[in-house]
Amino acid sequence: MKTTGIVRQMDSLGRIVLPIELRRTLDIAQKDSLEIYVEGNQIILKKYEPTCIFCENSRDIVSFKGKNVCPACLKELRGIKDCGKNGKAREQNCSRAFACLHHTSRPAW
Repeated sequence: MKTTGIVRQMDSLGRIVLPIELRRTLDIAQKDSLEIYVEGNQIILKKYEPTCIFCENSRDIVSFKGKNVCPACLKELRGIKDCGKNGKAREQNCSRAFACLHHTSRPAW
């Protein structure tokens, strides 16, 4: 871990101010979200980057029904066969990504 030599006091509400130099260096803008980790007796802040719920890819993430999904996994989900009214798989691909997940193993959400 690299030391910066910067010391900040916490205010009465438990807030600290991250110096502008660190925010610029780490590309942290106003309103960006930070993840908070605890490792032993240390608090670690990390810029939040949404990842795909299936493969943890963080590139080109889209929100689908409130879940973060990458384009590759979304394409794979769209390839799941639709079930007909009689419960048999149709020959065509389902036009809605999550429509037929009851015929496959469900993701852990």
